[in-house]
Amino acid sequence: MEKIQTDIGKAPKEQREAAGLSQSELAKGVGMHQQTISRWESNENVPNVLDCIRLAQFYGITLEELLGISLP
Repeated sequence: MEKIQTDIGKAPKEQREAAGLSQSELAKGVGMHQQTISRWESNENVPNVLDCIRLAQFYGITLEELLGISLP
């Protein structure tokens, strides 16, 4: 079994930066608080599934791409 990534905030942060967005801009775009985005990216909190879906839809990518994982 593949080891679960412990830096879960890394890939979402990379997606945000690749889109050229600040945390505040992303938060406004998806209807969240900037502090929520910050806590995910610093691994203080983990996003729930619904928030992951919302972010993936915002970027137009899959959940796997958002989280930087590959599933069989």
